[in-house]
Amino acid sequence: MKSFTLKELGAQIGAQLIGDPDYCITGVNTLEEALSSDASFLANPRYSEAMKKSKAGVICVAPGLALPEGKYFFISPDPSRSFQQIAEILIEVSSSGFTGIHPTAVIHETAIIGPNVVIGPHAVIDRNSRIGAGTHIGANVSIGFEVDIGADCQLHPNCVVRERCKLGDRVILQPGAVIGSCGFGYTPDKMGRFIKLEQLGIVVLEDDVEIGANTTIDRSRFKATLIRRGTKIDNLVQIAHNVEIGEDNAIAAQTGIAGSAKTGKHVIMGGQVGIVGHVELDAHVQIATRGGVSKSLKAGKYRGSPAMPLMEYHRQEVHVRKLEEYVQRLKLLEEQNLKKSSLTSP
Repeated sequence: MKSFTLKELGAQIGAQLIGDPDYCITGVNTLEEALSSDASFLANPRYSEAMKKSKAGVICVAPGLALPEGKYFFISPDPSRSFQQIAEILIEVSSSGFTGIHPTAVIHETAIIGPNVVIGPHAVIDRNSRIGAGTHIGANVSIGFEVDIGADCQLHPNCVVRERCKLGDRVILQPGAVIGSCGFGYTPDKMGRFIKLEQLGIVVLEDDVEIGANTTIDRSRFKATLIRRGTKIDNLVQIAHNVEIGEDNAIAAQTGIAGSAKTGKHVIMGGQVGIVGHVELDAHVQIATRGGVSKSLKAGKYRGSPAMPLMEYHRQEVHVRKLEEYVQRLKLLEEQNLKKSSLTSP
């Protein structure tokens, strides 16, 4: 078990220490479950009471917070990040027991494998594909022909990267991700039967993109479905053909984005957001959970289905919550009007 003094940890994470510099920390945990040998953190003021009751040996907090006596603290602008740094110092990052190229991997003779690449059991790499230096290919990964994968990528088990797709450097695919599946394209014949439209394009993932488990990104019909640099996509997301996702987007689980939609930089989508095809979201659009986007949006915060500006949504929600009150008031007014009518009638 690793052990560090608060002085040592503070020096490594660059945080101000309030407490005994010689006090030792050996683990990390939540405020509620932490022991005196654990570090914890407070990222949201609503958990201030939990912080006061916590047994944690040290707690990472933001500047300006009222601190109870008798506890030790690290003060930093980003307590969550500071806590993460401590966790990474204390918890050893594990790695696969497989090194090099496993004998059960099937690699076409024309594939180009860079230095220090790890290829796990039963992985398949098709013809003329290229794997960059330091990339790790997990067990049962399937890489199609003429795929280009950059350096220092991590493809976890059971991922699929289909033919001619391109991945930049430091791309991460979580288990079960499918890159380059066919877009949902059909045309009916005279009998109303669906005829498949061949999807002849590719998917491009730029540098530092991460794709969540069991997320699917469809290849375009004839050009490229594009996920730009730094974007992070959660589990169980569906991105259709010809979509373009801008830089540094964050897209949460079970979101669906229909064909040819485009987003700008720093767009954020909550879970289960739905985007119709051929719309454009400007940079810095934020869509709350279960938002339904049916038209292009300018920068701002949105909620609801169809998505509307956040303040407008909140105003409507206030009225919706008062519907029963409004109904009762209308009934009362109707009764009063009936009484007046009966009194004035001949």
